[in-house]
Amino acid sequence: MNSSKPERRKTREVRIGSTAIGAENPVAVQSMTKTLTTDIEATIAQISRLENCGCNIVRVAVPTKKDTEAFAKIAAQVNVPLVADIHFSAQRAIEAIEAGASKIRINPGNMRSWQELDEVIACAKVNKISMRLGINEASIRNLKEDTPSRERTGLMFEEMSEYVREFEKRGFCEIVLSAKSVDVNRTIEINRKFSEGFDYPIHIGLTHSGLPEDGIVPSAAAVGSLLSEGIGDTVRISLAGKPENEIITAQDILASFGLYEKKTPRIVVCPTCGRCMIDVLSLAREIKQAVQEIQKPLKIAVMGCIVNGPGEAADADLAVCAGSGKGYIYRGGKKLAVVPEAELLAEFSKQINLLVAE
Repeated sequence: MNSSKPERRKTREVRIGSTAIGAENPVAVQSMTKTLTTDIEATIAQISRLENCGCNIVRVAVPTKKDTEAFAKIAAQVNVPLVADIHFSAQRAIEAIEAGASKIRINPGNMRSWQELDEVIACAKVNKISMRLGINEASIRNLKEDTPSRERTGLMFEEMSEYVREFEKRGFCEIVLSAKSVDVNRTIEINRKFSEGFDYPIHIGLTHSGLPEDGIVPSAAAVGSLLSEGIGDTVRISLAGKPENEIITAQDILASFGLYEKKTPRIVVCPTCGRCMIDVLSLAREIKQAVQEIQKPLKIAVMGCIVNGPGEAADADLAVCAGSGKGYIYRGGKKLAVVPEAELLAEFSKQINLLVAE
């Protein structure tokens, strides 16, 4: 795994139930349920799957009173901290807090008045929960279709600054900041401004990033750029489809920066070229299949020739490096065996089982 890590931006600590974010705490991975909240059984099952994937925080939509009633039953049966997603109703926020939310996500600009927000803040104080102040680019005030990009970022920052001042004035500082955009550059720019202007934890992600096959690259570009600068205390990769994919993608991005240690093997595969002496892609897929049940953060290398192979093998727990009609098996940089090409997978399987058993 990558041992170097970007220096994290210093923020104050905020608690979301049993999970602490900011300060020296690890970057938390977040997702959101995609079931109807009123379908309690399906929602609990999805939360359980997310938790098993390593999700630290789960957000749940509660647009109606029936949803907050269901939320109470859900919160009583899960272990991971739940965030209630609030948009327009102070009453829903209060109901969700009293139902057991560890945090609520709220856009103050969508609420009817600060008097309503005062009631929500008072309830949050009594129940000792935190709030995420979230702004979406599409919902900012004074936005026009032809508003230039830099002005959009400025509007989001001004709006958040107003909200932070008002919450601080009311003595409520258990807040997390978030500004989302579908635009990669604006997402990076607004979060940089947040990191310069505030010391509160920041939740990062690209909103509405798309289908899984389309949304991963722009999400990685936005989130990765921010993480490389030490910005970001919680992360959500917003992808259509199964929410488990969001967790896996977020973990992969964090692991790339040394901010998360995966509990499963990482396979490094050479891209192949004219020097390649075996069908690397097929072998790598077979090896991936062979190690899919292993719960150890091993590094495995599958290399197609002897030019880059030994170098990668030196840094891998176990490596296969191809020669002409044969292959070399390395463990921790030391050559273990030389076997015919047809026996590479069998020898690799034998050696990985020995390694895991130790």
